[in-house]
Amino acid sequence: MNENTEQPRPNPANQQEFLRVFLANEREILRYVVALVPNLADAQEILQQTAIVLWEKFDQYDAGRPFAPWACRFALNVTRQWIDRRQRWKALLEGGLVEELALRREQLRPEFDARLVHLDQCMQKLPEHQRSLVDAYYFRQQDIDVVAGQVQRTVEAVYKALQRIRQQLRECIELSLRKEAAG
Repeated sequence: MNENTEQPRPNPANQQEFLRVFLANEREILRYVVALVPNLADAQEILQQTAIVLWEKFDQYDAGRPFAPWACRFALNVTRQWIDRRQRWKALLEGGLVEELALRREQLRPEFDARLVHLDQCMQKLPEHQRSLVDAYYFRQQDIDVVAGQVQRTVEAVYKALQRIRQQLRECIELSLRKEAAG
């Protein structure tokens, strides 16, 4: 990584200090956000996003000044961004995007259904150890480190294996579709 994009590793003392001041001021920051966004669930989501930004910017915090006003400035920016995203989505939805997506999905349904049938057939052609990797990661949605531990491989090796399996499945599906189209 280049020096400009690499994130500094948090040290435990910074982490503890951040948690101490954030947790001491969390309710005040939440009250501030609720005044801007009256839905509590939305305000809590914004608070979580704000906490991430605050953690990333914590090295800029002047411990000699009150934390809450500093944090609320970030909360205001996060709230503005959240509202902007909501308004863009609302404009897209009001512009007929939902109907267009539903129509397009219906048009593509036969192709999706055919691909799913071929995927199932191609999955059956995989060796058992590959099927079990796909099943664990995609169908049972186990964390990659859990899957790696089960197969006694590194996380990187499991990611690489899954990448190769996806490629095999893609090629198998495409070949099956071409054979089907040829008659």
